[in-house]
This record gives sequence, C-alpha cells and structure tokens, in this order.
Amino acid sequence: MSAPSKLSKIEILKENSRQLRGTLAEELAPSVAAFNDDNANLLKLHGMYQQDDRDTRGGKGEDGKTKTIIMIRTRIPGGKMTADGLLAELDLCDEFGNGTLRITSRQGLQLHGVPKDSIKNVIRGITERVKLTTWGACGDVNRNVMCCPAPHRNNKVHDEMQALAFTLAEHFKSRSTAYREIWLSDEGEETKVAEFKPVEEPIYGERYLPRKFKMGIALPEDNCVDILTYDLGLLAIVQGGVIQGYNIYVGGGQGVTPANKKTFPAVGQKLGFVFPEDVLATCEAIVKVWRDYGNREDRKQARIKYLLRDWGIEKFKAYVEEYLGNSLGVAHPIEPYGVDDHLGWREQGDGKWYLGINVENGRIKDDGDVRMKSAIRALLGKFPREVRLTALQSVIICDIDDSERAEIDSILKAHGVQSAEEQTPLRRLAIACPALPTCGLSVTDSERVMPQAVAQIQSELDKLGMPNEPIAVHMTGCPNGCARPYSPDIGLVGKARGKYTMYVGGNVVGSRIGFIFKDLVPLEEIGQTVAPLLKHFQSTRIPGETFGDFCYRVGLDELTAAASA
Repeated sequence: MSAPSKLSKIEILKENSRQLRGTLAEELAPSVAAFNDDNANLLKLHGMYQQDDRDTRGGKGEDGKTKTIIMIRTRIPGGKMTADGLLAELDLCDEFGNGTLRITSRQGLQLHGVPKDSIKNVIRGITERVKLTTWGACGDVNRNVMCCPAPHRNNKVHDEMQALAFTLAEHFKSRSTAYREIWLSDEGEETKVAEFKPVEEPIYGERYLPRKFKMGIALPEDNCVDILTYDLGLLAIVQGGVIQGYNIYVGGGQGVTPANKKTFPAVGQKLGFVFPEDVLATCEAIVKVWRDYGNREDRKQARIKYLLRDWGIEKFKAYVEEYLGNSLGVAHPIEPYGVDDHLGWREQGDGKWYLGINVENGRIKDDGDVRMKSAIRALLGKFPREVRLTALQSVIICDIDDSERAEIDSILKAHGVQSAEEQTPLRRLAIACPALPTCGLSVTDSERVMPQAVAQIQSELDKLGMPNEPIAVHMTGCPNGCARPYSPDIGLVGKARGKYTMYVGGNVVGSRIGFIFKDLVPLEEIGQTVAPLLKHFQSTRIPGETFGDFCYRVGLDELTAAASA
C-alpha cells in the first residue's frame, strides 16, 4: 500500500508519538496546568479526554491557572464486571471525580471531573481494584466491543457471544507498552519512557487507525446493542440452539458535521456470512482494509461508511476477501427485528433471577429523593453479585435467589428507585449523551434536560390514552451522535443553545436512519411539536405499527400536513 499524498496533523502526530507516548509523562508534572494539544489528542488513545467545566469556563484554581479536568472511560467488553469492580468505580468517583459515575451508551463507565494530578491514582484504581482498563476505550483504535449483556445461564448462545466479545477486545488491543509505562509506573519512573523501544503493532501499524472503530454482537430477536450503527456488526445466526455463524454488517456510523455536506449518518450494510471459527480473522481483515484505505487526510471522512460510499459494498468485500485469503459466505436473509431492554425481574435459566435497573441517562448519583448511587452501594454491599451494563445505560444485577427478591425491592424503594414495571417504555428506552457542561463539542444540553423532554412527550401520550406506547427517544447535545440519535423513533440533536433538530422515522431496532421533521425546536416545545404526529399516528396507524415505522411509511409531507391541520 502506498502512503497517502497528504496526512492530517493527527496522523503525523500518531506516527511520531513513539507509539502513543508523546510527552505525556513529562506533562504530568505538577507545574504543567494542562496537556498541550498534541498530548490531549494522544490522551484519547489511553481512554481519557481533557475537558473543563463549561458552566464555569475560565474559572481559576487557587494557583491562578485555568482548571483542567479529565474524563476517564473504562473499557468493559460486553458490559460485564464484578460487584467489587462497580463499587470500586463508585469509590473512585467520590475520591477523585465529581461524585457521579456514568454508564455510557456503549457499555462502559465514565468518571467525570478528575483533576489532572489524580489521573495516575485513578488509572491504578481501575487496574488494581476494578480489574479493568481504560486502554482502548477512546481514540483511533477498536473501542469497547459490545454484546447483549443478558446473563442467561446454561445458554450456549449467549455464552459464546459474550466470550467472542472478550476475544475480540483482547485481539484488537494495542500492543504498545506506553500505557503501562506512563500510568502504572512508580512515582518518578514514568520519565523512563524516553528509553523508547518500539514493539510490533501487527494490526494497527505506525499510524494506528484513521479514526475510531466500533464493534457489536447481537441476535436477530434482540439487537439491544444497536449493531447496525457501528463500523462492524455481528448478527448471530442460530439454529437448534447453536450459533451456525454470523452475518457481518459494515459501515454503520452516527457522526455528522452539519457544515460538511459529505458527512451523513448510516446503518450497516450486509457484507456476508462467516462461520464462528472464521470470525476473528474476518474482523481483522476488515479492520486492515480500512486501516490501509481509509481517509487519513480528512478526519471528517475517516469512517468505513465513507469508504463504502466511494467504493461500493462489492469492491469493499473483494478487498476483505483478498486480505482474508478466502471468500465470505452468502449472508442469511434474516435481519435484526427485536430489542429487549433487559429491565425488571427476569429468570436467568438456572433457578435464579437477574434484575435490570433503569438508570436515567446512565448517571449513577444521589439526586433528591432518588438516591441511585446509595441504592447500588447498598445492593452490592449486601448481595455482591456479577454486574452487567446495558447499551441503554442501565445496570443488571445477576444471580439473585428467589428468597432475596423482596429485600432487594425494599432496598430500591427505600432509596426512591422505581421498579421497571412502574416506568413507561418511553422512559426505559430513552438515552442521552453527557453534553454540557463537560463535553467540549456540545452546543447545548442533553443529559440534564432529557427528563424534561421525556416528560413532555409522555404527557402527550397520556392525553391520547396510549401511555405505554414503546417509543425510543435519543438525545445528543451536538450532531456527533454519541447517543445514536439518527436511528430511533425520535431523535433530538442539539443545533443551538436550547434548540434541537427533531428526527423521526427510525425505529427501536435501529435498522433505519430517520429524517428531519423540524429544525431548531426549542426544548420547551418538544412535546407540542411531536403531539400532532402522535395524534395522526393514533388515528391512522396500521395495527401493530410502531411510531417510527408509521412516520417512515407516511413520509414528511403527510406529517407536515398533519402538524399544520
């Protein structure tokens, strides 16, 4: 492969970074208030983002320097972790963060508000106490590998899928020793990274990937992790209780730059079928094709979806087969068709139960009467069981005896935490990105105002007598799409302060990109904007039709007419 004629600044930075070291170690010095731009970019590949509090932007610390805070993300393949691990993360958020812990929409955990001088303490805590890592949670590498988290015991299908998530996560982890040397070295020892000796990066090479890369694994009847919105999705094809292989989808992606007309959201396209024993090699071939031919000049064009636009799926498939040294099979005709939020009490297949607890927008905190953080501490302190995180930003507690259910319900109620059965589908399916005040890209609020948006829509559903209509609403504070806002029934994308672009026509399964119904909708008008659409839906829907499917079927013109009636 010949090198591109021009490389972006980030590509040159990665190539010259001594395998992601840069001068991060030197800039850990207390005398350095913040990482410089180059090191802030390298920091992402270590699982961190340098931020500030935009509510108090320009605020100074006691030393007179601008306050720098760090967001630290833990990589958790398949969302699977121990009770001690989650409790340790909660301890870290209290010791070093802003007192809250956030479940991401990709089954990870984020600590917000960590002071720069506490990074090493947090990384050590995540490594030694949580028994996980932040390495590969962000940046131009394969990120957290997602998988249906349901703890179905004595179930070979789920066991195999979850094992594959861990295998893929380890296989695509960078081999660089920079992470260990910088963050896990003894105090004062990190400067030894100057004695740089490169290691082989057989998958990533000297420049790593052109941009971030996302994978997910799901079942046709339960696409709870939204695999069609990622660069690579694996759909398990099951017959007779055995996984026969996987349909492979490529080219999903949610990020958009409104000023750049060449950018767009996309759902994955079918590439082919692979047997279980060939999955790892096929995924590696896909990653390598994109590594070698992805756009390294313009990061806004650096995703597989844009390579597919330029090449077409058949040319991309031919290159993958060339790298693989074998032909892909013909994809099974089945598509994802269902989603389970895994909330509430569920039998797990071995005589025990699991409990899915809805965490609003993923933020584990104590807020007024709802003391979610204290509830989780109390539950896991008394019942230290395995934990799973969902792609809808919620938490599952596993392996519960039937005799323990009443006490667990009592603990949750005492902490003001509603059961899943007390919550409408609208609330259970809603997710939002963090946005303000910590995200540097956000143009407006998301997480902080999502409860208000949901309440408005729920009020309209209640008025129409259909409070339990399953409608998925995703909100983001900018067009980058971190909460996957372009593919649900209703997407709310931050466009200006307090105003959102409203998308409709997607669906809960995430198999279709919605379309813009109205731009610059004020937060306080979200309910009244969607109200006539819900009324038209109620009166003219086909039996069994979902709201997103209805909007897609009737189209923008009819919806606009209904809103004007």
